[in-house]
Amino acid sequence: MSFLDYLVPFAVGLGLLIAIHEFGHYWIARRCGVKVLRFSIGFGRPIVRWRAGADDTEWAIGLFPLGGYVKMLDEREAPVATHELHRAFNRQTVGRRMAIVAAGPLANLLLAVVIYWGMNLVGTEELRPRVSLVAGPTAAASAGFEEGDEVRQVGDDPIASWQDFRWAILRHALDSGSVEIQVERGGQGLRQLALDLSGFEIEEAGKDFIGRVGLRPYRPMIPAEVGPLVEGGPAARAGMKTGDRIVAIDGEPIRSWEEMVARIRPAAGRELAIEIERHGERAQMLVTPDAASDGKGQSIGRIGVAVADEALSRGDLFTTVQYGPVDGLARAVRQTWETSALSLSMMGRMLIGEVSWKNLSGPVTIADYAGQSARMGWEHYLKFLALISISLGVLNLLPIPVLDGGHLLYYSIELIKGGPIPERLMEIGQQVGLALLVMLMAFAFYNDITRLISS
Repeated sequence: MSFLDYLVPFAVGLGLLIAIHEFGHYWIARRCGVKVLRFSIGFGRPIVRWRAGADDTEWAIGLFPLGGYVKMLDEREAPVATHELHRAFNRQTVGRRMAIVAAGPLANLLLAVVIYWGMNLVGTEELRPRVSLVAGPTAAASAGFEEGDEVRQVGDDPIASWQDFRWAILRHALDSGSVEIQVERGGQGLRQLALDLSGFEIEEAGKDFIGRVGLRPYRPMIPAEVGPLVEGGPAARAGMKTGDRIVAIDGEPIRSWEEMVARIRPAAGRELAIEIERHGERAQMLVTPDAASDGKGQSIGRIGVAVADEALSRGDLFTTVQYGPVDGLARAVRQTWETSALSLSMMGRMLIGEVSWKNLSGPVTIADYAGQSARMGWEHYLKFLALISISLGVLNLLPIPVLDGGHLLYYSIELIKGGPIPERLMEIGQQVGLALLVMLMAFAFYNDITRLISS
């Protein structure tokens, strides 16, 4: 993938999420009668701007796109004409000011609900929650999992896809206890298993936590039968044909497609003696795998063959997850709520040292995920946008001065004490909040750079 393949999905997604956030502030401010002077996506000198609306609001796109703001009429920033004092933000009741400030983060959470709801209505193809076991002594093996088990329930959560299973396990892992899991075992009905998650730490986001528990998505034994060939590829040049069955490479028996790939990938540019079976007869041919990129800067070997269409039933691996309007909406709200709660829990546990700070990601990692999800298809990209929108909403609701949550904290204190807090105290809070944000950004960038170096 090129640089633009990452930059464009990242810029489009971030711009949309910022616009939704700021529009939440703008829309509620207008409903409360507050005059909006400027609506800006990005900071710094505007590269595009125009005026529109009854109040001649200035709409702008700033030079630095990492953020945005809605500038409202306010006596603390500039003199306000007497006839417009009732439209100044600072003249509004505490309740109205809180509503305007909270509207931005809530708009991001609402966007996630809408995305999830739409996807629940349309239906998406997901990996089935069937499991394969990781070799060796693992928590999953101790719990009694067997190859091909299909997960139906984790605790009280019904499971419809691998993603459901992954999220449920991650949530329960934060409690560091044992969780009851119901699985369907082919031909033997339902089984109840107890998976012990104590002692597992949540390491860097994106790392394979499920794999450390001892499970991975189900991988059926696929025969090494040749399907469509790349015209002019190494296999085609050597005389291989669709329907051939690869039985040995360099004298070592090959029992599955996975074993065949494992032998070919590290052999780029090196001649291999491949034995095939065709119509009951065996023959040997010499094939030199071409070198190709794995997308991470590493060179791998490929001979230009695909899995035979009949070798794998798609239904063994995938399932369509779809819900009706009411159930879909309820599930969307629940997905958004649980993801928000998990985000808050992770942040809190990072602060007390129970979860690694490596889970904190910056713009480089987010851009990487944006590019990868866009490449995988619109469903994955929309899920990425929903997840980032939730993160943006939750982050802005944190009681840190300079964030929306910090302003909500000020207004809550004002409600309790019956008057605004002193200006000097607010200034100190802003400085502390800014320092915290700079520290968080430094950690995030450090993690980004570390991932780039180690990848």
